[in-house]
Amino acid sequence: MFVRNVEVEISRSELAGVESLGDAIQARLGENALRWFISRAGRDGVTVEATLLQDVMRSASTQATSFHPGKSAVLSIIPTGVGCELGGYAGDASPITRLLSTCADYVITNPNALNGSEFVGSLERVLYTEGYCIDLLSKGLVDLWVPQSNKVGLVIEKADEWMLDVVFNVMNTMRAIHGIDIDYVITDEPIGSRSERNPSGAYVGSIANPKALFLATEKLLKAGATAIGITTNIQGLPGEEYVQHFLGRHPNPMGGVEALISHLVVNKYGVPAAHAPMINLKGEDQVESGRTVSSSMKKLRLARSVVDARGAGEMTSVSGLACILAGLAKAPQIQENRGCRFTDRINLKNVVAVVAPASALGGIPVLSAAKHGIPVIAVRSNVTILDVTASRLGLKNVIEVENYTEAAGLVLALRNGISLESLYRPLRTLDYQNVQELVVTERAVANG
Repeated sequence: MFVRNVEVEISRSELAGVESLGDAIQARLGENALRWFISRAGRDGVTVEATLLQDVMRSASTQATSFHPGKSAVLSIIPTGVGCELGGYAGDASPITRLLSTCADYVITNPNALNGSEFVGSLERVLYTEGYCIDLLSKGLVDLWVPQSNKVGLVIEKADEWMLDVVFNVMNTMRAIHGIDIDYVITDEPIGSRSERNPSGAYVGSIANPKALFLATEKLLKAGATAIGITTNIQGLPGEEYVQHFLGRHPNPMGGVEALISHLVVNKYGVPAAHAPMINLKGEDQVESGRTVSSSMKKLRLARSVVDARGAGEMTSVSGLACILAGLAKAPQIQENRGCRFTDRINLKNVVAVVAPASALGGIPVLSAAKHGIPVIAVRSNVTILDVTASRLGLKNVIEVENYTEAAGLVLALRNGISLESLYRPLRTLDYQNVQELVVTERAVANG
């Protein structure tokens, strides 16, 4: 098996005396860990869900030690496959991403926060950054190099002709309307991406034929591509759960396997990457006599066609491809790629705050922020299926807020050097004498 999804229990005694929780988990998992997060935290310890590689593959990276003055960035984390109330659907975190982008020079966020199938939102001041790249940035291992533009290479899984017609129409649309430079390769064999679910309820994934993915990627890189998009038909989608997702009651079952595919490409080749489903639920309407779709797609039957507003982008789009082509066109590099010209460069030292759901603080970006003394703004209203909070993890650098409007205000304050204490009441009074003792004495005198 090329990748293996595991659960690892780490006791509190194992963590005792360890300066960084993230470092302790990484040491326990080893260098083969492609992706991990804490899915449960309690008094006895933590449960870590991880995807392990069969072989160690490291992308080229250098220690980011320089400081790039004058620029600020906020890192917005929207975990995938855990049912985020905001961002767990087709691009429904775009409004909060746009809001945060007004509070700093850049907002760094993962693709699933913005991917809205055929609906492409504004990417101004947004760094569309794959999750593995965010992990490397959060650890201080790489800079983000902001390109003038990328040449996007698209890996297209072998598929029926009618599906390829859809893909090529989307590609040509993005070339003609958005001016994106796109090249492509169709794989000789299916890639075999599959959705899987962990005991915590979070979705992960597996890939049956990584060789097909890697061969196609290498052809595109040799032809000059500087960013890689991948589009496949995901197998094993649980029909009833997917229906519940469109009703707003269940996590997106595609999120985990999409993250796995993009992580693999970034890990092996060190270029930005993103995955999109080749055909959305809407594609079932395109099936005519003699055409077939996957068995998992045939199971999807909605009571009516008007779905939860957050999932409407998927429902009204035949393919999920357009949004990743737009995002990858200017996605940041993690090394100085010779095929790009760059307009800016930032790293962890430019990050003024990390913003994340309050119940999903067990990922690498948040734990790395704790290690490096970067404030974490935890948003309570972005509910997930997890319960991994600051109190359960013992994190001290976390500020809880109710919503993203409050979070944006705190980012502005941090960016402008305003003490957060000064924004709240009552405001502690500083005095060279002990104020509490004075108050007690005054009360005693008043009471005779």
